[in-house]
Amino acid sequence: MKRALITGITGQDGRYMAELLAGKGYQVFGLVRGQANPKAQMIQDENPALELVEGDLQDLSSLIAAVEQVQPDEVYNLGAISFVQLSFKQPELTADITGLGVLRMLEAIRVVGGTADNPIRFYQASSSEMFGKVRETPQNEETPFHPRSPYGAAKVFGHYTTVNYREAYGLHANSGICFNHESPRRGLEFVTRKVTNSMARIKLGLQEKITLGNLDSSRDWGFAGDYVDAMWRMLQQPEPGDFVIAMGETHTNRELLDAAARVAGFDDWRPLVQQDERFMRPAEVDILTGDARKARRQLDWQPRVTFEELVQMMYENDLKEEQARAAAARR
Repeated sequence: MKRALITGITGQDGRYMAELLAGKGYQVFGLVRGQANPKAQMIQDENPALELVEGDLQDLSSLIAAVEQVQPDEVYNLGAISFVQLSFKQPELTADITGLGVLRMLEAIRVVGGTADNPIRFYQASSSEMFGKVRETPQNEETPFHPRSPYGAAKVFGHYTTVNYREAYGLHANSGICFNHESPRRGLEFVTRKVTNSMARIKLGLQEKITLGNLDSSRDWGFAGDYVDAMWRMLQQPEPGDFVIAMGETHTNRELLDAAARVAGFDDWRPLVQQDERFMRPAEVDILTGDARKARRQLDWQPRVTFEELVQMMYENDLKEEQARAAAARR
């Protein structure tokens, strides 16, 4: 039985990864910072076989102890300060966790036994935000980085640190340059979930408006459940590498609103939306479009869920959850 350690276990990707690995017969361990984590019960209810291990991406000694305890075959580093807007408000914390946290985890693997003779395979969650002010479209593994946020800059540090440990120590260290991937498990602060949840609440008469920032930014959106499959496939390869994971198509926030309004049964979303400068980034990333041909070819990876199906999935889940909350409040 293979053993896997996942950081960011309470986040969207961590939850999908835990399900995927458990379904493949892995013994799955999730790293949590302290046993009083408020989401610990939720993730153990989802995956009863999941074992939680204490550790902190800001503390190298705790990571060494966690890796020694678990003795994993694979480590998936999915933990980060992942909300770009927050990274502008807390840049130092973002750099420490999203950037230096990668270094600490790789060092823990090296210390415990991540050598060519005793390999621990490592996955780093790199990000399309590293491309930032893009130099070419679409973006592939060779496109230069130009991050436009503390989050993007921290991800660049983590990405190159992963490359360095691969080249310097022979670690099976991989980076997935994942473009935006969403699901019903996405946090409400992210624009996709904010839109689908707000549409559901407006449909039920629970709110009147959706407040958003830039409506013209374009993103390459896919389904998180498809993307964790690509992450797993990377660690099954004989040689480590870097892979862009993306759908290869771009949609603006206006198109996102179009899709959500159609599913919700609204003819026109414009009366339902108001813009607010508070939700504008100090430096915007205007367009991201990924070229995932390498992943499709080498990993035999194929996404299953389209953009329209993703929006419908998220809206229907939000509608169901909001109906349940409203019913509970009336009791």
